[in-house]
Amino acid sequence: MDTNEPQQSNGPDRWTLLRDLGVLQVKLLIDGLRDLLLVPASLIAGLISLTSGKDGKPGPEFYRLLAFGKQSEHWINLFGAVENSSEATVDESEHSKRDIDSLVRNLENYIIDEHKRGGVTAQAKDKIDKALDAIQRNTRKPR
Repeated sequence: MDTNEPQQSNGPDRWTLLRDLGVLQVKLLIDGLRDLLLVPASLIAGLISLTSGKDGKPGPEFYRLLAFGKQSEHWINLFGAVENSSEATVDESEHSKRDIDSLVRNLENYIIDEHKRGGVTAQAKDKIDKALDAIQRNTRKPR
């Protein structure tokens, strides 16, 4: 073994790090542009879904947009370079597996429990359902 060669470590070499840094910057730009476009697109798709549905069911437009967003998220693979890091850098603890969706599920479960008890959320849900039904009826009326 040549003593002038740097010793291999568990992590990436400097050129891999520089490459990953540059790629991350490009991915962040692409991801930011996608997010910038998805904000108004999701609001529009959500409104279209609410008004185009039938029998109290929303239309599919919003969820089609979500499917596109999920595909683009997979394609961008923003943090894919973590595969080049040493194993000690990757946090595989139970805490690292939590996400916003699990927080939303917990909040939703609380609201559903409150609704089942007939609290304020039950009354609010009824009023919102009536308002959305009226919006759907009004958007279907021929002009």
